[in-house]
Amino acid sequence: LEHDDVWFQDGRIINPTSLYGLRNPDSRIDARGLIVAPGLVDVQLNGAFGYDFSYNKSDIVACLNAVSRGVLLQGCTSFCPTTVSSKPETYHSVLPHLGRRPGSLINGAESLGAHVEGPFMNPKKKGAHEVSCLRAAPNGLADFDECYGLENLRNYVTYMTVAPEVDGVLDVIPRLISECQIGISQGHSVATNEIARRAHISGARMITHLFNAMTDFHHRDPGIVGLLSASSGSECLKLDANGVPLPERASAESAAIFYGLICDGIHVHPNAVKIAYNSHPAGAVLVSDAMGAMGLPDGHYKLGNMPVVVGPMTDVEGCPRAALIQGTGTLAGSIVTLIECVRNFRAFTQCSIVEAVEAATLHPAQMLGIERKKGTLDFGADADIIFLSDDLYVQKVFVRGELATPDTVGIE
Repeated sequence: LEHDDVWFQDGRIINPTSLYGLRNPDSRIDARGLIVAPGLVDVQLNGAFGYDFSYNKSDIVACLNAVSRGVLLQGCTSFCPTTVSSKPETYHSVLPHLGRRPGSLINGAESLGAHVEGPFMNPKKKGAHEVSCLRAAPNGLADFDECYGLENLRNYVTYMTVAPEVDGVLDVIPRLISECQIGISQGHSVATNEIARRAHISGARMITHLFNAMTDFHHRDPGIVGLLSASSGSECLKLDANGVPLPERASAESAAIFYGLICDGIHVHPNAVKIAYNSHPAGAVLVSDAMGAMGLPDGHYKLGNMPVVVGPMTDVEGCPRAALIQGTGTLAGSIVTLIECVRNFRAFTQCSIVEAVEAATLHPAQMLGIERKKGTLDFGADADIIFLSDDLYVQKVFVRGELATPDTVGIE
């Protein structure tokens, strides 16, 4: 915003024209030349501040509260708590606590519903996921029911990452979308471009952490990365009464594709970030993919059941801090904040401030279909607002119109 006002009441941004001449605002907040932007939206957050959504089963409520309040102060006003590949008992234990929960000073950042990353993924691209948890779906939807519980998917999950080439997965995508009302993302996969294209036509509109844990781009078969050529159309796949996709149409194939990017400078080279953005700028979604060590010093942590060591990567120029599966060179999520990703994204791509901020606000909201509520300052949206300096550091955070500080959210 420039030389303009944002009016909000009862936690929502309102159109003030009906109030002109009738009343003055109850209070005024002067941004004093700072950038006024929507609150950040992180659609892939495994944990932070010593907590992990897959590991802390016995104290999952404390885990959600600590992470929600902490990331709120970093400018992230809503997020999808993310679980890594786990055994069924873990999903049945934690998912009922990771559903949608409104943001507030008490709750912290809003939970937009869980992102279940795995376990229907390819062991060849397991990344930091426990290979013993990975599985196929030869029995179709019944295997997803046995793993998560379909009621858990319907009530608490917003989207799911799957590898479409895994046995039984591709055929069940339309039913997961229609019967469970969740989004589907492709990731941890060796899918060919043809299989990825078929999954996209079937309704998989997202790509989980582009370039990471997927087949490398090749000029003869670009794999999942090749989906960046899809246009940003808005029509969705049409299903029959049984949830079966109707014959393929050009509109389904060209429907919007969104892709996550971990812009910590480690997961994806800056030039690769720039190539992706230049190829499809409207689909870029910045994610932290942060794990339990985010906000904490070097040491030993957990990602699910996997032991993780956080410290400097001595074999990499500059020795950046990173999280690695103990005893390996495998990255185990990140320790970056989402606003750091925004700053890095702008530096890597040379995009404008508006474009950088939209990649962590408007685009993830569009990806989840909640762009009228989140990621915008339009009338009717939630009054989740941040003030940023010109160099994109968070100065103030408002959740549902209330100022969030360590005192008001109860963080020492």
